[in-house]
Amino acid sequence: MPQSNQSEYLFNSIAGNSWRNIGTRRRAGLLIPLFSVYSESSQGIGDLNDLKLIVDLCKKAEISIVQLLPMNELGGSLSPYDSLSSFALEPVYISLEKLNIKSSRSSFQERLFELRKKFPAGKKPLNYQIRAEKEKLLRDIFRKEFDSIPEEFNNFRQDNSYWIEDFALYKAIKEFQGQKPWYQWQEEYRHRDASTIEHFYKEKEKEIIFTIWQQWQLYKQFKEAKDYARSKDILLKGDLPILVSRDSADVWAHPEFFKLGYAAGAPVDMYAAKGQRWDMPTYDWEKIAADDYRYLKEKLKFAQNFYDLLRIDHVAGLFRIWSIPYDDPQENKGLNGSFDPADEGKWQEHGRRSLSIMLENTKMLLCAEDLGTIPPSCPKVLKELAIPGNDVQRWNKDWQVTHDFLEPRDYRFLAVAMLSTHDTTNWAAWWENEAGTIDEPLFIRRCVSHAIDYEAVKAKLFDLTLSRHARLRWLKAVDSIDKLAGILGKKKEEITDIIDMYENTYGEKEKLWQKLGIKGSMKEKADKKIMSAALGITLKSASIFCIELVLDWLYLAGIFKGDSYNHRINVPGTISEDNWSYVIPASLEDLLNNKVLREIKGLVISSDRAKKAIKKVASSVE
Repeated sequence: MPQSNQSEYLFNSIAGNSWRNIGTRRRAGLLIPLFSVYSESSQGIGDLNDLKLIVDLCKKAEISIVQLLPMNELGGSLSPYDSLSSFALEPVYISLEKLNIKSSRSSFQERLFELRKKFPAGKKPLNYQIRAEKEKLLRDIFRKEFDSIPEEFNNFRQDNSYWIEDFALYKAIKEFQGQKPWYQWQEEYRHRDASTIEHFYKEKEKEIIFTIWQQWQLYKQFKEAKDYARSKDILLKGDLPILVSRDSADVWAHPEFFKLGYAAGAPVDMYAAKGQRWDMPTYDWEKIAADDYRYLKEKLKFAQNFYDLLRIDHVAGLFRIWSIPYDDPQENKGLNGSFDPADEGKWQEHGRRSLSIMLENTKMLLCAEDLGTIPPSCPKVLKELAIPGNDVQRWNKDWQVTHDFLEPRDYRFLAVAMLSTHDTTNWAAWWENEAGTIDEPLFIRRCVSHAIDYEAVKAKLFDLTLSRHARLRWLKAVDSIDKLAGILGKKKEEITDIIDMYENTYGEKEKLWQKLGIKGSMKEKADKKIMSAALGITLKSASIFCIELVLDWLYLAGIFKGDSYNHRINVPGTISEDNWSYVIPASLEDLLNNKVLREIKGLVISSDRAKKAIKKVASSVE
C-alpha cells in the first residue's frame, strides 16, 4: 500500500485522531525498564529524572520512541503486571533530587549520600529494599512540607478523585492490617463499613495525604519528563496491564467489576507445557459496562498525562480470557481453564466494543500485544480499528506451509516489529539456546499422551550437546517426517501434534541464517555481525514501528558478559528474585558516550526510520 494510502487509511479510522497526534511516520524505538538503568545521581534504582537521560541517549541514536514497562505501584511479587493499582505510580521512581518542595534540600543531602552509599547504583540484582529506605526519607520531607502544600496539590487530588482517595485509604488500611491482602482484613474493613472507614480516615488522615502527596510528586516529575521528550521529538509509550492484582485498591474499591472466583492465565502452547496461571481475577464486563465503562475511561485519562502511545497488554483478553477456577491446585497452572465468554460467537463484538470505548476516550495511540493464542477475530478487529499489533521476528513465520520466517516486506504494516519482548530471552540467547528447539516438558507431555517412551527416543531425536535450558535441539539426521514417525514408532496421522512442532522448529536456525544474508557457514554463537543483521530485518520491515528491547540494541556495545541466557528481564510463570531486577552493566552517562549509539544511528538511518527520513515522508503525506 503506498504511503499516501496508508496515511489516509489511518486518518480515516476510529483511531484517526490518535494517528494525527503522532503522525504516520516510520519510527524506531527502545523498550527499556526504568528499574534496569541508573545514573550518577540515582539512589539504587533508575528514577524519573533518569528518563531524561534515556531520551538524550535515544536522540543521539535517532530513536524516536521510548517504551516503558508498566509504572504502577508494585505489589508483593514486584511484577509491574501485578500491581496494587492500575492508576497509582510506583514511588521508588521519585527523583529525590527533583522534589517539588519548599524546604531546603540541604536538610537531607547527607541522607541522600548515605542512600547512594548503602544502595550503590548498578549493583546486580536490583535491591528493592531501596523502596522502603526512600519512603522513610520521603515521609520526613513530607512532615516538613505538610503545612505548606500548594493549592496545585489540591487540584491534582480533585482531578483524580475517582481513584486516588480509595488508593490512599487502601494503603493506610493495609499498613494498619499488617500488610495482609484486603480479602484477609477484618470484615468491617474488607467490606468498607461506612462508619468504620470514616473513623479510620480521621485517625489516619495525615498518612492518607502522604500517599496522595507521593502520587502528586510522581505526577509532576513524569509530566516534566514527557514534556522534555516531546521537546526532543521523542514519544513516550506506556504499558497498560489488562489485569490488576487480586490484592489491589481497584479490586477492594470495586469488587463488583471482578470475577473473584477465577484466576486469569493462558492455555498450553509450545512454550508453556501446562499453560500459565497469573492469579489476577478476571473482569465482569457486564458490570463495567453498566457503569458506562468509567473504570476503563479513568485509567486512560490518567495514563494520558504521561504517554503518547499505550501498549495494551494481552489484548486477546478483551475478546476472551483464559479463566481458571481459583481453587484449582496451583501446580495445574493453566491446564484446567476455559475461555470466558464461553460462546465464541461473542468474542469479536466483545473485543471491538472494549477497544472502541478506549479509542473514543483517549488521544494516545493504542498498540496491542497480540501474541500467543489469538482468536481469528482479534487481528481482524485490530486492523479495522487501525491498532498496531506486535510482529516478533522469532514467531513471524508461515506456520502452515513453508514453516519459514517472513521476509521484511511481508511484516504487517500496522504493527510494531521487534526481535524480543520483556518476557522472552534476548535475541542472542534465543539464537544460541532456543532456535531450532522444542520445549522439553511439552514434548514429554506429548509423549505421555501417545504412549511413547521419552527416555528411549530422546537421544535418537535430539542433539543433546546443543540442548540446554529445557530446550531440545533436533538432530540434523532427523530430516523428514517419515524418520520422525519411524523413531517414535507411530503412524504419521497418530502424531499430528508432534509433527506440527517438528515442522515449525526443525532447521529453524538454518532458515533464519539464510534470511540474515551473511556469507559462510552458519554460526552457533551470536556476534555483533549476526545481531546487526537480525536488527536489520525488523528495522527494514514494512511495519510502521520497530521497537527493540534494550538488551538487543546494546548487544552491539559488547557490554554483556557470560552466558547471554542470564541477561533477561522476566521468565513468565515463575517467581524468582531474578525477575524484574535486571540491571544494565553500564550507567546512562557511560552509554551516552558509547560509540554504539553511532552504530545504532546508522542502522536506523539505513532503514528510513531516522529524523531526516521522517521529515521526507511526512512532507509527502501531511
